[in-house]
Amino acid sequence: MPDKEVQAVNPSTISVLHTVPDIRAHRRAVPGKVALVPTMGALHEGHLQHIRNCKKIADHVIVSIFVNPTQFNDSDDFKKYPRTLEADVAKCASAGADAVFAPDADEMYPPTMLNAAEIDVPKVTSILEGADRPGHFQGVCRVVVKLLNIVQPDIVSFGRKDYQQLCVVQSVADDLMMPVQIVHVPTIREPDGLAMSSRNARLDEADRKRAVGLFKALSAAKNLIEQDGETDPEAVEQAMVSVMRSHQFEVGYAVVRHPVSLGELSCIEPKLTGGVIALLAGSLGGVRLIDNMLIGAHEG
Repeated sequence: MPDKEVQAVNPSTISVLHTVPDIRAHRRAVPGKVALVPTMGALHEGHLQHIRNCKKIADHVIVSIFVNPTQFNDSDDFKKYPRTLEADVAKCASAGADAVFAPDADEMYPPTMLNAAEIDVPKVTSILEGADRPGHFQGVCRVVVKLLNIVQPDIVSFGRKDYQQLCVVQSVADDLMMPVQIVHVPTIREPDGLAMSSRNARLDEADRKRAVGLFKALSAAKNLIEQDGETDPEAVEQAMVSVMRSHQFEVGYAVVRHPVSLGELSCIEPKLTGGVIALLAGSLGGVRLIDNMLIGAHEG
């Protein structure tokens, strides 16, 4: 949203907490229903939409801001990830958040911890992003469970932009019977269709224009399936790859999968599976972007 909105807000009206004991004490003192919006900072309009949505369904909204080292398999990528806490806190306040939990790495992963736990959903974490980024989802699972145990929210908000992550987190919560409602927020897009992402800021002007190729590839898949009645997954996948390459993407993957299991499909039959999910990953100028689209089903 416009910077003027952020600048007009006094960040001192929001509680900023950095330690586990402090956020737990804050949580105990809060009446009513509490929602958590987990983020890695560098907040954009997509994140703010999560906060606004949670304000409608909860009495108190906590935003976590933590660049989680265990989900980066590339140390250079971790170092380059933007860290803008002061601006992020102002944006959280502008969107109506009540508190920010911004721990450092030692707070979340104490150096004295000798035997680290591992949390995994192998069938979902070993494919696509998991295959390209070994250990990524194990790190996601670990930090999400930590945050849920620390904050103990009634609601936690995740976006459909990171669709595989959403499937992983939902599986962990369901199987471990965690007492939390996971709210799915639709992908927030720029006017040209590019999914909002903190990584977009790392694109130069030329690559930013090319980045719309992801949305165009997904739109091509949607048209093939919904308008042309294409049932061959390979044909749809090849069409997506072609569009991505025409926009100079280095293609990571372009697939059509089952919307829940993310399993491969021998035939596209949206009426039987409740739709299908098209998922893409590609790089421009060394910046890796992902996107997805539910096809043949309503996203609402």
